[in-house]
Amino acid sequence: MTIKDIIQKYYDVVDSQLLRFVLVGGLNTAFGVGVYCLAIFIGLPYFVATLVSNVLGVLFNFLTTGNLVFHNGNPRLIFRFVACYVVIYFVNTAVVKLLLVAGLNSYWAGILATPIVALCSYYLLKTFVYKHEENQYCDPVL
Repeated sequence: MTIKDIIQKYYDVVDSQLLRFVLVGGLNTAFGVGVYCLAIFIGLPYFVATLVSNVLGVLFNFLTTGNLVFHNGNPRLIFRFVACYVVIYFVNTAVVKLLLVAGLNSYWAGILATPIVALCSYYLLKTFVYKHEENQYCDPVL
């Protein structure tokens, strides 16, 4: 069984693109946290661990989101993907700021911003990165 076969079986079982986005988001989060913890464990300072986990996390997210959510492993889309992540960062920061101004503490603001930002992320990736690309380049990069 090839990776392509495994991905197709995944598509057969999970046929909702939004549900795939949520499931892959959990996988991506686990990867990013794992890289961060590993970096801390080997003795890197937190700011280096954060940088490493973010850079590797975005690359991992690109592979998993493209292949497992949008069925598109086209490596040429990386620049649009990264551009979306920059926008998503600013959206996240703005939503957290609005919630802080509304009187929530930093923890609750970050927690409540997460589903809002996730929906914005899905919309941006679907319309900007993978808009006309779905199924045009389906060979997985994984």
